[in-house]
Amino acid sequence: MERKVITTATAPQSSAPLSQAIQVGNFLYVSGQVGVNPRTGEIPTGIEAQTRQTLENMQAVLEAAGSSLEKVVKATVFLTDMQQFAQMNAVYKTFFPQNPPARSCVGVSALARPEFVVEIECIAVL
Repeated sequence: MERKVITTATAPQSSAPLSQAIQVGNFLYVSGQVGVNPRTGEIPTGIEAQTRQTLENMQAVLEAAGSSLEKVVKATVFLTDMQQFAQMNAVYKTFFPQNPPARSCVGVSALARPEFVVEIECIAVL
């Protein structure tokens, strides 16, 4: 099966050795997205703002591949503070108002940069 790299300027670019997403067949594997504004490089403050930006970045990658949030089948959320789960979840629900994907949420001690409080990766179909 062919492996296709998906890249878009409408989501943050990383200097790390990773692709924003990989398409294999009808499946799309989206790398963990974080709350960096792709136009300004700024990281919003607070779990709600970072969750919103993270999901907007994920949406941009999905759309670049010809998919959408409605086609996400599995998401994994990484939080540096599980006490912020309710706030993250409130924002998350606005992006997946009906028939949300399967999801896991994992508490982690840190993410790639100390400013990051949430990271979300997903698997979607085309």
